[in-house]
Amino acid sequence: MARKEKVTTREYTYTAVFEPAEEGGYIVSFPALPGCATQGETLDEARAMAADALQGYLQVLVAHGRPVPSERPPTKPFREPVKVALKAG
Repeated sequence: MARKEKVTTREYTYTAVFEPAEEGGYIVSFPALPGCATQGETLDEARAMAADALQGYLQVLVAHGRPVPSERPPTKPFREPVKVALKAG
């Protein structure tokens, strides 16, 4: 008879910063997780690599009994495009 064990999961969400690399592709970092970074040749690849890097980073923290940091709001100024439309005429 197989044992049934309850497996609990928890979802984590962190802000990823995607920066175009000089040589092409994207570099991805997580401001709330120092040292957690990756890259990808395309934006889709960079997104997939970001998810993989984030999961691996958090798994290492848990495996070593370290606390998983919470996402925190930015403490430095940041840039973000804001788009508006104006009526011609």
